[in-house]
Amino acid sequence: MRFLITGGAGFIGSNLAKALDRMGHSVKVIDNFSTGHRDNLIGFKGNVIEMDMKKLKLRDHFDAIYHFAAITDPRSEQDMQQNVDNFNLIAKQAEENYAKLIYASSANLYGNGPIPMRENQAPEIITEYGRSKLEIDQMSKGVGLRFFNVFGPGESHKGRAASMIYHLANQMKAGQTPRLFKNGEQIRDHIYVTDCVIASILALKAPLGIYNVGTGIGTSFNELVNILNEILGTHFQPEYFDMPYDAQTYQANTHADTIIAEKILGFKALYSLREGIKEYVGGENGYRKKNR
Repeated sequence: MRFLITGGAGFIGSNLAKALDRMGHSVKVIDNFSTGHRDNLIGFKGNVIEMDMKKLKLRDHFDAIYHFAAITDPRSEQDMQQNVDNFNLIAKQAEENYAKLIYASSANLYGNGPIPMRENQAPEIITEYGRSKLEIDQMSKGVGLRFFNVFGPGESHKGRAASMIYHLANQMKAGQTPRLFKNGEQIRDHIYVTDCVIASILALKAPLGIYNVGTGIGTSFNELVNILNEILGTHFQPEYFDMPYDAQTYQANTHADTIIAEKILGFKALYSLREGIKEYVGGENGYRKKNR
């Protein structure tokens, strides 16, 4: 099959590009490299085009388009409007070329709503980023994947926006005390990037709609430090500090309801949190045989 991946040098996009490439598909990546990184595509044998999304005009036929390009740091309404405008552009071209559109939505639009978070619950917008993703979901004629808290190889270029697992593991490996917001009881549905790739591939055969991509398990930051201690062989106790963000704009908890994803998308996370962290922290970048 022939695939186009926008934002293909980014975190999830690059992992998907390499997986489809290994499966023998024809894959073209488009990225402006403002947030994605070329190192993420080392070993990728497909076509890579450096281009801003605003200039995209499809000339080739694709069986499916994965739209994973987005500004994820909500700096302003103008930046977030660019997410919406770029989606409109790619959605129109996908429709004109009869290509299935699969795109990255986000659990951020659930805000601090009730958990476990269900696809049909009322959104609670706490950031402009979440607002842009909700607007995209509302206009979409594709398959939207609401990714929860993704971690794994390829995220290091994200800097501050990288996962808590990435930041805490780096602190602890360097012999530093892990630092958490008081009192470390915020929870996250951490999902390994390999599972996100599997969900993205399953989306090729899924009906149009919105699907949560999470594990269905919430883990507190305190529990996360315990798991990292166990895997790294360390014995750190967290250092707590005051929340630097407005409580109205900070998403305290994420926890996916996975019923729809399991029944319709056919997706259930294969990696437990411990398995994912052990593979990630251990430096294994490959996809295990159990995932194929």
